[in-house]
Amino acid sequence: MARKVAVTYEDPKKAGPYAEALRLAGLEPVLVSPDDQWSLKGLDGLLLSGGRDIDPKRYGQEPAQETQAPNAARDRMEIGLLGEALDRDLPVLAICRGMQLFNVYHGGTLIQHLEGGPHTTKAPPADPSTPVHDVIVASGTRLAGIFGEGKLAVNSRHHQAIDKLGNHLLVSAKSAKDGIVEGLERADLRFGVGVQWHPEDQVRTDEAQKKLFRAFAEAAESRSD
Repeated sequence: MARKVAVTYEDPKKAGPYAEALRLAGLEPVLVSPDDQWSLKGLDGLLLSGGRDIDPKRYGQEPAQETQAPNAARDRMEIGLLGEALDRDLPVLAICRGMQLFNVYHGGTLIQHLEGGPHTTKAPPADPSTPVHDVIVASGTRLAGIFGEGKLAVNSRHHQAIDKLGNHLLVSAKSAKDGIVEGLERADLRFGVGVQWHPEDQVRTDEAQKKLFRAFAEAAESRSD
């Protein structure tokens, strides 16, 4: 029987690619929105998905002009679920906004707006799986164990980024062009990995990105409690 993992979302139309990527890795996604009675009871992992900006007040700042209006209910839900996952050492895969929330949860902060560069292209590719720049995966990290160290083509699309690094976290990937943080992880967890790009859109065309979801699945399947 496939292990079940929670997938957070706000817009049902955007939840599909995450669910499909998990199914390809042999997991059963359980979609969880702020409108649900959310809990990780009976589940074996947590995927924090992409979406709108986190409320800057969560990391001690006032909103910048470019920062999107927050969804307080979603912020509250995901912080609660992440705390539950960490308490139970459930595998966590955090994608785009999810990685930023992973950092904020651990006491980190965000750059509220990036102007230009490979991350904030005004005209993103029609196909969201299309890589737009390379990241450098750091040696000795969980990501290096999944992808190998060195260059990896990714499809980042974001206007915010990691600033101050959260407690207990290490940087596992950076943009090759400008050094923006593109990967985070917590080495003391069963599996606690965040990526700034969207691997869920790349799994159909990129064998490398499938490995990330397989590693997440292996961590979920290894749970015995």
